[in-house]
Amino acid sequence: MSIKHPVVAITGSSGAGTTSVTRTFQEIFRREEISAVVVEGDSFHRYDRAEMKLAMAEAEQHSNTPFSHFGEDANLLPELEALFREYGESGVGQVRKYLHDDEEAKPHGQPAGTFTPWEELAPGTDLLFYEGLHGAAVTDTVDIARHTDLLVGVVPIINLEWIQKVYRDKNHRGYSSEAVIDTILRRMPDYVKYICPQFSRTYVNFQRVPTVDTSNPFVARSIPTADESFVVIRFADPKVIDFPYLLSMLHDSFMSRTNCIVVPGGKMELAMQLIFTPLILRLMDKRPKRYL
Repeated sequence: MSIKHPVVAITGSSGAGTTSVTRTFQEIFRREEISAVVVEGDSFHRYDRAEMKLAMAEAEQHSNTPFSHFGEDANLLPELEALFREYGESGVGQVRKYLHDDEEAKPHGQPAGTFTPWEELAPGTDLLFYEGLHGAAVTDTVDIARHTDLLVGVVPIINLEWIQKVYRDKNHRGYSSEAVIDTILRRMPDYVKYICPQFSRTYVNFQRVPTVDTSNPFVARSIPTADESFVVIRFADPKVIDFPYLLSMLHDSFMSRTNCIVVPGGKMELAMQLIFTPLILRLMDKRPKRYL
């Protein structure tokens, strides 16, 4: 069956490293001359920065139910599902942008931490690329995963994920160690309920595993580098993957299971290029041909 408008989703929690994966895909799109619309998961949060602080304070005072950006109550999951469905069917949909900082906000004349107005997608794009928390989310009311054509999980081991979050929030956002730990603890129920299950629905997962001691992630002074790590790559359907080719192209890689290949951390982006380029081209080939 032909695919009218492919939807590719990268899912991973805050601090997981999805941004570097996005850069790799953007390079593929540039090289293969694919017009992709990029959608950030943050743009489907329900509340802007000020509203989220109020909502969190109210939840702490009046409810024992977990409340965080990981959960469905703080996000517009039906709207995200609608975007995936509508784009896949006809290449249309509504999007907005979350303005993370002053640099992003200045061209829009808005404060940082707010959303731009909703607007229709530009016509004529080839593919929708999503990067965020909920690309494979399934709840009692939505099934976002079923509207995607390629699902990718980015999942560092939990201690490394925490190190990355602690380092970023302390050094780039000015939070104290105690504040970051409070955030991690508050998010944990939603992490288990909404984030973890997504990685059983993905087509391929990338899990970075450091080879240095990360026993206490809350006192780490630096993030383990790529060269201090391995990356475990798991495929849901290994029958279509040319493992001998990958092993020959990725020096010092090896198979750990019949559906897993382990590569040096520094080879992660090359591995992504080798794996995803043919997959993206396959999706594009399944689209109906355009005639002038």
